Amino acid sequence: MTEFRPSRFEVLPTIVKNLLIINGLFFLAQKSFEGPGVEFSFENVLALHAWQSSLFRPWQLVTHMFLHGDVMHIFGNMLALWMFGSVLENLWGPKRFLTFFLICGLGAALMHLLFLSYEMVPLMKDYARLMQDHTANALFFFAQKHPGAFFHQSDLANLVANNPNDTQALNQLFESVSSYYDSSLNTATLGASGAVFGILAAFVYLFPNTYIYLYFLVPVKAKWLGIVYFAWELFSALRNSAGDNVARWAHVGGAIVGLIIVMTWNKKKRNTFY
Repeated sequence: MTEFRPSRFEVLPTIVKNLLIINGLFFLAQKSFEGPGVEFSFENVLALHAWQSSLFRPWQLVTHMFLHGDVMHIFGNMLALWMFGSVLENLWGPKRFLTFFLICGLGAALMHLLFLSYEMVPLMKDYARLMQDHTANALFFFAQKHPGAFFHQSDLANLVANNPNDTQALNQLFESVSSYYDSSLNTATLGASGAVFGILAAFVYLFPNTYIYLYFLVPVKAKWLGIVYFAWELFSALRNSAGDNVARWAHVGGAIVGLIIVMTWNKKKRNTFY
């Protein structure tokens, strides 16, 4: 069998349908609470934050999966959830599929937090050292290790470099660095991508020879698409490029957790591939 085609009545199973609805409602609520004068922030309360952040709450490990940044973000995740998740729910049933979805999301969140914590520790140490040594030299040493600290502040930085005794300019630059630090520490992570990558990994494992049509035109077997996609996410995570605001390690973590679960569940049926 080279391709899996769900029958007509299985196209939108119960859990997938409800996940689509819940994500849609959360997205509408997010947009309703945006803008000036709105005190409640969905992202501050429900999106995932680093353990070191004052905004971190345990429930964010789950709630972040139901928030999205923009229309394209939620559209891409929900499309993948429907395309691949429907097949898995039809195969496993609603309870097992929901369990799988949540565990993949949790695993993705934990891996993301692990690597985020690893990245935050040097920043926190350098910032604490900077606060103890309130000098221009310490400030520029911090900026060398964390280039984003002087983002959009090149003129002010040049002013301080040429005149280190300019107290007003120096304090302004310190405020800029403090804003950068707070922003880095309190960055929100949101989206169902980690759980969706787990679903994709399970689909590729169970149905490696199923054809997926890229842009609805180009047929590619699921196994090749899965391998290339995972390799790209892993490469991007290891490269850790500046300006990349995608939680790559969450994607990698979700895929790994999903693969481990489906291999465990399928342990007694090792030769069952479609």
